[in-house]
Amino acid sequence: MDLINQIKGWLADLADKDQLWIVHAFGLVVVTLVVAMAVVFVLRRAERRADRANAMWAKSLFWAARSPVRGVIWLVGLSWASYVTHRGTEVELMGVVTTVRQVGIVIMAAWFLVRFIRMAELEFLSPREGEPRDPTTVLAIGKLLRVAVLITAVLVLAQSLGYSMSGVLAFGGVGGLAVGFAAKDLLANFFGGLMIYMDRPFAVGDWVRSPDQNIEGTVENIGWRLTRLRTFDRRPLYVPNATFTQISVENPSRMENRRIFETVGIRYDDAGKMAGIVADVKKMVLDHPDLETEVRTLIVNFNGFAASSLDFFVYTFTKTVDWVEFHEIKQDVMLKVIEIVENHGAQCAFPTSTLHIPEPVTLADPQGSRSENREEPKQSRDTPRQREDNSAKESRPIQSGPDNGNNGNNGNSGES
Repeated sequence: MDLINQIKGWLADLADKDQLWIVHAFGLVVVTLVVAMAVVFVLRRAERRADRANAMWAKSLFWAARSPVRGVIWLVGLSWASYVTHRGTEVELMGVVTTVRQVGIVIMAAWFLVRFIRMAELEFLSPREGEPRDPTTVLAIGKLLRVAVLITAVLVLAQSLGYSMSGVLAFGGVGGLAVGFAAKDLLANFFGGLMIYMDRPFAVGDWVRSPDQNIEGTVENIGWRLTRLRTFDRRPLYVPNATFTQISVENPSRMENRRIFETVGIRYDDAGKMAGIVADVKKMVLDHPDLETEVRTLIVNFNGFAASSLDFFVYTFTKTVDWVEFHEIKQDVMLKVIEIVENHGAQCAFPTSTLHIPEPVTLADPQGSRSENREEPKQSRDTPRQREDNSAKESRPIQSGPDNGNNGNNGNSGES
């Protein structure tokens, strides 16, 4: 009974006109919660139906509006609850509540537009039907639209907060000059990215390289400050956008054909077969189904006397630009060139050197005959003492008669 009496007393107090604002404020909060849940439920159902009907723009609209609309409902509901509280307690809240409501609505509107732009980007990049649009163009337009929405939101917020727009713009002019000097590199990269979007020297997915710097890879993302490349060894390469305004950029992804330019050398002994080889190679190139010979330049000619070979070259283009397929075609062409050379009984040359030796020197013997293979005199192996004795024996005079013993006593009689 005591509990029932307490409840009756509390209800009687609420019925008092001075305390009725509490019930009103609480009721507004509950109603706001119910309305927010109901609106979110309706938007979810509408999004699912649009998805099943393949109405992607409607789906994007409902998805983008779901969270911002819920935020707006809560802002409006809490504002009404605050107004009731202000009427019941005479506490000055409306000035702050009005400002918060205005700022919140501007933020929710900007949030809705940013979400919608993001969903539109995804739809253009990955459509359910048809070909995807150019990623570079889609991302560039999306970024520009988001920047425009954010700048507009900031200006509207400044106006809502009571700031003079003329003063803001004047401050922006003076401050922009100071910021320009302080962040010139950042601004250079920003305008470099803008030039990439406008001039379109390359797009996302292109293979680019620079002959001026060691830059080569596949473009993965073009940002406002950096462009991210993926090199062929799968490493990310981040290049400031200002760099592309100062260097030459080559875009092999936009080539129309790939070129085959090879020089083949045959032996000098096969010089008489050169004309037939060149004619057959040219016919083979003309008949090859994977080579573009009607529009692009085709040359097969003998063009040089090399140190160890007679050279002719093959200059033609493939129909494909695929890197792997190009090498398969080039291999087939080169193997057929070797086959043609061998069919003519010729051989591909390799570096060689020929040594020319003059006629051997001939010597004449005492009889006047000439010998080309005269034996060299044998080297004497006598000792110095033996050589002296032999020399003395050779210089001794020859005796004409027997030794009578008198010649040995007369030193002059034995000399002649």
